[in-house]
Amino acid sequence: MTKQNVVVSDTDSQILNMAISVAVSNSTISRRRRRGRRLRRAGQSSWMLQHPSALDMFEQIIEASQGKQIVMFLDYDGTLSPIVEDPDRAFMSDSMRNTVKKLAGCFPTAIVSGRCRDKVYKFVRLAELYYAGSHGMDIKGPAKGSKYKKGSQGVLCQPASEFLPMIDEVYKLLVEKTKSTPGAKVENNKFCLSVHFRCVDEKKWSELALQVKSVLKEYPKLRLSQGRKVLEIRPTIKWDKGKALEFLLESLGYANCNDVFPVYIGDDRTDEDAFKVLRERGQGFGILVSKTPKETSATYSLQEPAEVMDFLQRLVEWKRQSVRGQALL
Repeated sequence: MTKQNVVVSDTDSQILNMAISVAVSNSTISRRRRRGRRLRRAGQSSWMLQHPSALDMFEQIIEASQGKQIVMFLDYDGTLSPIVEDPDRAFMSDSMRNTVKKLAGCFPTAIVSGRCRDKVYKFVRLAELYYAGSHGMDIKGPAKGSKYKKGSQGVLCQPASEFLPMIDEVYKLLVEKTKSTPGAKVENNKFCLSVHFRCVDEKKWSELALQVKSVLKEYPKLRLSQGRKVLEIRPTIKWDKGKALEFLLESLGYANCNDVFPVYIGDDRTDEDAFKVLRERGQGFGILVSKTPKETSATYSLQEPAEVMDFLQRLVEWKRQSVRGQALL
């Protein structure tokens, strides 16, 4: 067999070099991605050490609550119901509703939401709960069936009543201003407003924010904040979910008690005010619902509403077993 010289043309050489470059580049990208995943896992592990799962720490939580009255505070969206694209379809499951009903039979229980109180009630449909809508600016006691109810059945607190005409006025302006942005939805929560942009093209987010700010510049008594793909507009009064928690504890007769153990479960930035109050009081604890690490004043974490339901069910079962045990003494 005769030997043949292999001649590599300039074009072939360029293709070969390009292939090598691509292979090296892909290898580098792959290594960076693996490193990124390792860093994320390391970050997740570090965060979980600081905010361990409330399910994993259930026995320790129960131990800390011994001899004290547990009081439950629950956010709605992202806590009792999943986050959905259409806020009008954020329905809670029948199993979650049944769990919350049993919970309210064991402990004083309140729903604390940024939504309008009436709308939250239509979602939950449990008359034995306390409801704090509009980030706690509209609070009402149980209509019936709660052994923890104090005083009358009517509205307990509406600290922002004077802002109602202004809120309605701004709502109409925002609806008109944002109608040119596909997917934007303005929600009137009675004492506050929400501009949802979950269904808005990401390229339009900045434009939508400017539209909202252009309306609010004429209303200095209203402030703007951001939640999970939602812009929140609220009166500039010193009232938030933390204040609502304190008010409800006072309404229940636990304002200055050392034997109360408040538990607040929520997933949003606005819930941080309640988490901070619990840390400052040195009573109870907050549980953040999140699949990703984020800065929080909560003590523990749960990943999603399904885990919230598991935690609440364990609380109910523990309480029932405790009552049965006491009955046998």
